Amino acid sequence: MATTQRIKQILTAGQPGENLTIQGWVRTKRASKKFTFIEVNDGSSMNGLQVIASEDIPDYAAQMERIGTGASVEISGQLAESPGKGQRVELQAETIEVFGESDGETYPLQKKRHSFEFLRSIGHLRSRTNTLGAVFRVRDACAKAIHEFFSDRDFLWMHTPILTASDCEGAGEMFTVTRFNLDSIPTDAAGKADYSQDFFGKPAYLTVSGQLEAEIMAMAFSNVYTFGPTFRAENSNTARHLAEFWMVEPEMAFCNLEGNMDLAEAFLKHVFTRVLETCADDMAFFNKRIDDTVLATANNIINSDFERITYTEAIRLLTKAIDSGDKTFEYPVSWGIDLQSEHERYLAEELFKKPVIVTDYPAEIKAFYMRLNDDGKTVAAMDVLAPRIGEIIGGAQREERLDVLERRIEAASLPKEDYWWYLDLRRYGTVPHAGFGLGFERLVQFMTGMANIRDVIPFPRTPDNLDF
Repeated sequence: MATTQRIKQILTAGQPGENLTIQGWVRTKRASKKFTFIEVNDGSSMNGLQVIASEDIPDYAAQMERIGTGASVEISGQLAESPGKGQRVELQAETIEVFGESDGETYPLQKKRHSFEFLRSIGHLRSRTNTLGAVFRVRDACAKAIHEFFSDRDFLWMHTPILTASDCEGAGEMFTVTRFNLDSIPTDAAGKADYSQDFFGKPAYLTVSGQLEAEIMAMAFSNVYTFGPTFRAENSNTARHLAEFWMVEPEMAFCNLEGNMDLAEAFLKHVFTRVLETCADDMAFFNKRIDDTVLATANNIINSDFERITYTEAIRLLTKAIDSGDKTFEYPVSWGIDLQSEHERYLAEELFKKPVIVTDYPAEIKAFYMRLNDDGKTVAAMDVLAPRIGEIIGGAQREERLDVLERRIEAASLPKEDYWWYLDLRRYGTVPHAGFGLGFERLVQFMTGMANIRDVIPFPRTPDNLDF
C-alpha cells in the first residue's frame, strides 16, 4: 500500500511539483475529449481535491469506465498549480487504481440537495455529504476539546456504568435490561415479575446519568468527569430528543456553586474556541448554508462574560416583560414554575443577548441531591442558558449534610435503603462538592446550527428507529 497524504494537508500545504498519492471516494466526474476531471474526497476536509486524468494513463478508457460517483480510488501523480477558481492546486494523475466500483446512476447521493429526512434513511452513506461530514468533524473537535479542557485541569476521566439499578431520581424513563425469556417471565406470589431470578437479582436499567457514580469517585480523586453514552426511553419523536445520547458530567470535591459556575463558563468558552480554530472551514459552511448566526453565536460565547441571576430575579424579569406588553409567552410565569424553553431563550436571546446562568431554583422542582439553601425554599442549582437553544448545561452544588439529605430523600418519597451508599459518602469524610451535566449532542447542535438533533449523531436512536 502506497504512503498517502490526507487531502486537507494537501489543500493547505501541498506544493506544485510534489509527487504524492491520495486515497478517497469520487464526488464528481466530468469527461472531455482527452481529459477527465475527478473530484476526490477522503473525509479530512470539506473540500475535495481535483484530479486531472489524461488519456496517457495506463488503461485510461477502462479505468474511466469503472469510476462512477461514490467509487473508491487511489491516485498517484504530481501536484500542479490550478488555473480554476477556488482551488490552489490540482493533481495531475499518473496512475489510478479503483478499489471499489460504484454505479453512478443508482448511487443515492447525486449532485443535488437532499433533505435531511432522506439522508437519515441512508445513514450508511450520509456521512459522505458536505453537511454531515462537517457535522462529524465538528463533533470530533468538540470531543477532543472537552478532554483537553479537563486534562489541563487535572481531572480524571471516569467510566461510569452503563448498567445500573438507580434512576438518578427521575431523570427520565428508563430502558429495562433483562435476560428473562420475555415469552415466559417468572412471577412472584403477587403475579409480578420476579426479578430475584433475573441476572442481577433485581431490576436493572440502562443508565440515564453517571452523576451519582461520579460523586463516589470525586470523594477519592477530588476532580473527575464522565463522558459516555446515556439512555432515555421517552416515547418522544421531536427534533430535540434521542433515546441514546452522550453526556459530559464533571464532579468536583471541595467546590461550591460559584466554582461550579466558573468551571461551566470556562468550559464552554474553551470548546467553542478550539472548534473555531480547528474547524474554521466547516463552521464557515454552517454559517453560510445552515444558520447565518453560527459564527456570531460562537463569538458571543467566547467573548461575553456570562450574566448571573437568581431564579427569583428571572421570574421578576419575565413578569416585567409580560406586564409591560413587551413579550407574551405560551406558558404562564409565576414563582415556582419550571422555566420553559421560551422563557430561557427570552432571557439569553432577547433580554441579555448573551449566555445567562440562573441559580437558586425552588427546591420543589429540583432533585433531592441539590443542596438546600438557608431559606429552606431554594436549592443551590444552576442552569446555563444560551441564545437560540435555552438550557445547555444543568448542575448544582450537592447536598453534603447527612441529616438534610435524609430529609430530602424522605420528602421525595424515595426508598432510603436504595441510597445507603450515597448516604455513606456523607458519613465518611463528606465535603462540599458540585458538578454539572451537558448533553453532548445538544452542544454540537447548538454549535453547528443544525435544526434536528438526529443529524448531529452518527446513528440516531429514536422511537421505531434502530437502523444502521
